[in-house]
Amino acid sequence: MTESLHVVISGRVQGVGFRFAAQNEARRHGLIGWVRNRSDGTVEALFEGERTVLESMLLWCGRGSDWAAVEKVVPTWGPAEKQYATFKIIR
Repeated sequence: MTESLHVVISGRVQGVGFRFAAQNEARRHGLIGWVRNRSDGTVEALFEGERTVLESMLLWCGRGSDWAAVEKVVPTWGPAEKQYATFKIIR
């Protein structure tokens, strides 16, 4: 069953390649959705896919890219919206 995982990630997550790494990781796992920087310095993402894969992605978000320093991840689970064809970075 396809679900969605919405996350807001705080810490040193902007300007460190977090969005690009998240996109690569999501695509590697066959997830769809988006990731973007927010004006408050956090990163927000929406992933859609199978629950077990989303759980792995949530763990990845807690580590982040090589140069990131993740302090907090706030996850929200829900039903898939099924309106995305791929995973993309929103600017």
